[in-house]
Amino acid sequence: MKNGGIYIKLGQHISAMEYVLPAEWCSTMQSLQDQNIASPVAEIDQVIQGDLGQSISDMFSEFDTEPIGVASLAQVHRAVLRSTGQEVAVKVQHPMVRTYSDIDIATVSVMLEFVHSVFPEFQFMWLGTEMRESLPRELDFRTDKANAEQVKWNFSSRADIPLSVPRMVQATERVLIMEYVHGRRCDDLDFLKQHNISPAAVSREIGRVFAEMTFVHGFLHCDPHPGNLFVRSQNPAQTSHGHNFDLVLLDHGLYRHLPSRFRYEYAEMWYALMRGDKDQIIYWSNKLSGTNLYRLFSTILTGHSWETISAKNLTATTTPAQFDIDSLRKDQPDLLRQITEVLASVPPVLRLVLKTNDLLRMVDQKLFADQPSAVQQHAQLKSWLRTSHYCLLAIRDARAADINHGYSRRGPVGMVLRASRRLKNWLSFWVYDSAIYVYSALLTFEDVLIRWRGIFM
Repeated sequence: MKNGGIYIKLGQHISAMEYVLPAEWCSTMQSLQDQNIASPVAEIDQVIQGDLGQSISDMFSEFDTEPIGVASLAQVHRAVLRSTGQEVAVKVQHPMVRTYSDIDIATVSVMLEFVHSVFPEFQFMWLGTEMRESLPRELDFRTDKANAEQVKWNFSSRADIPLSVPRMVQATERVLIMEYVHGRRCDDLDFLKQHNISPAAVSREIGRVFAEMTFVHGFLHCDPHPGNLFVRSQNPAQTSHGHNFDLVLLDHGLYRHLPSRFRYEYAEMWYALMRGDKDQIIYWSNKLSGTNLYRLFSTILTGHSWETISAKNLTATTTPAQFDIDSLRKDQPDLLRQITEVLASVPPVLRLVLKTNDLLRMVDQKLFADQPSAVQQHAQLKSWLRTSHYCLLAIRDARAADINHGYSRRGPVGMVLRASRRLKNWLSFWVYDSAIYVYSALLTFEDVLIRWRGIFM
């Protein structure tokens, strides 16, 4: 935290690696997500003048000197534009981040290489590579603005999803001015209770948003920690989606385009996991991760034990085994080496998808922190089921496209064959998707019974 910049980024990575590192390390580093040391206002004023040619007092009739959030690369202040009277949030880059970014990345890379030379099983050099690739984009706030506008357009036809992206007013390399959003972190249970907002509904909509990004749009926000996911209270009668809240997505610096081929293979992997099809899990795990550690890769991907994954029948159990990294370490003394082997082998885009999954699981854990353990387990499984629904959609559409474009036989026979294949494809989707819907409804019903027993016992 004292060194700032790149070192905070490194700590944020550590905070999300609960499947590798001790829980104490991860929980300690979680404060780096949005509780960092602020730069003095005088330095912030210099950055604004350097990029916009005007001082704080010239541009804003109000400017709160206490930042509302401090991240690794920037901090955010509430302000009011003098020209229009609009309330805005002003994101300003820490003055010295850009100056020292190259040397800090080089230092981190050298440190990682040194540790690897002493402990060969330590294979985290990809952290330095990932920072070198991601940081230049994150340091240019014009990219932040472009990403926000792209994701807003992607969801423009989904009025049923309560996603809100702040309107971008102006952006330079180091300063971003955007619409100010009144809301609180999505894991603020007191705020949710005060406004009668269901944590389960928030969890469900977060899952839908990120499944849409992953399997439909192929444009994924890769930093969904609670500091970047806000909830804003709404009157459901005045919204198109009918919910009593909006989910506000913040910090659009870190996105990745997911190639269509990757999305298809990733969807096939989830499809195999959902069915517990070992042969297909082995095949698609090897295609995605480049290793034969299919059990471990499946566990990292889903957050559930191999025993739960291999159960095959979705309705085989309503209390799935909890993913327990400590138990895994006891059963597999070589676990760390195996995990580092998987992470070092997978494509960079998949590492960011895994990181995104882990952050979303962490959000779910916080949303259900005050619920009985069975409800917490059900919440994790329902998140898995939502992902499975979207992967089935992706596979159905990909196979439908193959049927339409890949079958050359003409005439009545060809039409009948194409129609039968389309029907088979649709029925296959319907059978598994119906099982997902029924199982999810069963888990929700059990959650109600559990809470009811808790009230009257």
